[in-house]
Amino acid sequence: MAVKERVGLVVSDKMEKTVVVAVENRAPHPKYGKIVVRTQRYKAHDEENKCKVGDRVRIQETRPLSRTKRWMVKDILSSATTS
Repeated sequence: MAVKERVGLVVSDKMEKTVVVAVENRAPHPKYGKIVVRTQRYKAHDEENKCKVGDRVRIQETRPLSRTKRWMVKDILSSATTS
């Protein structure tokens, strides 16, 4: 069985050991053909609290860790730029 993975942007890191990751899905509209952008938000487990807002991360599906948390951060692809 294949493991589900998604790549998205961290939009919130205010929780302890949890981040909210927004994953964009771009697909053509079935009738009109225009590219429609749909955003799905996932709560992901971040054990070391390494992720910050703006980081691009890869998340992986896992067993339920809480009522809404079913994903975990596999790795950080790129860090947010800090000014």
